[in-house]
Amino acid sequence: MKRKRRTRPTPKPARPASTSPNTGQSNPAAAHNSTSKTARKHELTTKRRGELSELAFVYKAASLGFHVAKPYGDSERYDFILDAGHRLWRVQVKSTTTLLNGLYRINAHRRTNHGVIPYHPDEVDFLIAHVIPEDAWFILPVDIVQDRTSILLPPRSYWADTPPGGERRRPALFAAYREAWHLLRNP
Repeated sequence: MKRKRRTRPTPKPARPASTSPNTGQSNPAAAHNSTSKTARKHELTTKRRGELSELAFVYKAASLGFHVAKPYGDSERYDFILDAGHRLWRVQVKSTTTLLNGLYRINAHRRTNHGVIPYHPDEVDFLIAHVIPEDAWFILPVDIVQDRTSILLPPRSYWADTPPGGERRRPALFAAYREAWHLLRNP
């Protein structure tokens, strides 16, 4: 008795995202929908960017001689505990790639069911902002930012760029805190 050989069905060729499943005709709206980001995908991208900045913070702080610890869970208002030898600091890390009127914007708040609440010195000692495009760090004592829900930070080129009309720029409010790691060593 001869056995019948089983054959696998051949897969159908993949249809481009821009064609309709029913007609096979081009559909520009379908192409747009397949490439546009959903709110969920944007959130994951933002969350991932924050996670990568937290890792970069740990590396930077450790390379400068600080000891870094991460609290268990996400219940605390701070992301890390930084051991400066003489003191433990509660640190909240924020990151940005967003330019607003030539300055980088970070959110200096936490979210609740009732909206946003700025960080307070009872919760956090330092807000550390990572400007991703420049790989720059701003070391901000929370008492100078406690009443703000967002902060604008100057890019490196802030002083080099001359605004229209040739007037000199006003000093940026938080420019002195760029790479101010010494604040964590000397209270």
